[in-house]
Amino acid sequence: MAEQALSAVPAADSRAAAVPPASPAARALLPAAADGVELVARFFRALGDPARLRLLEFLLPAEHTVSECVRHIGLSQGRVSVHLACLADCGYVQVRRSGRFAWYKVADLRVADLVMLARALAADNAAALADCVRIAPDPSERP
Repeated sequence: MAEQALSAVPAADSRAAAVPPASPAARALLPAAADGVELVARFFRALGDPARLRLLEFLLPAEHTVSECVRHIGLSQGRVSVHLACLADCGYVQVRRSGRFAWYKVADLRVADLVMLARALAADNAAALADCVRIAPDPSERP
């Protein structure tokens, strides 16, 4: 009888109904203190810039110089250097100096997993993300 009552009630949001609850291990990873949540939010803000995300993806398979990064993403050397410095300061990339060149590489290979998961989640939620009015569009995409 209870099963019939549950099946008769439609899910309010089909996406929410398909999402399994977080595992106990995942819940244990989420910070309980407010300052822990701020740290995780800061972690994601560092990835929130499309140029930094493109740089990270470019650096995943191999280390590259700033000049190679500039050619790959098409921004000025100064902008690329600022983004690489941000990624380095936040611990996403490491820099190795060799002569007059700086070589950058991803500091933690778990970043690849994070990027792939983010791409999969974004693809699954593409329509909702496109319609979202609460997150400002990327300034570089404005006409």
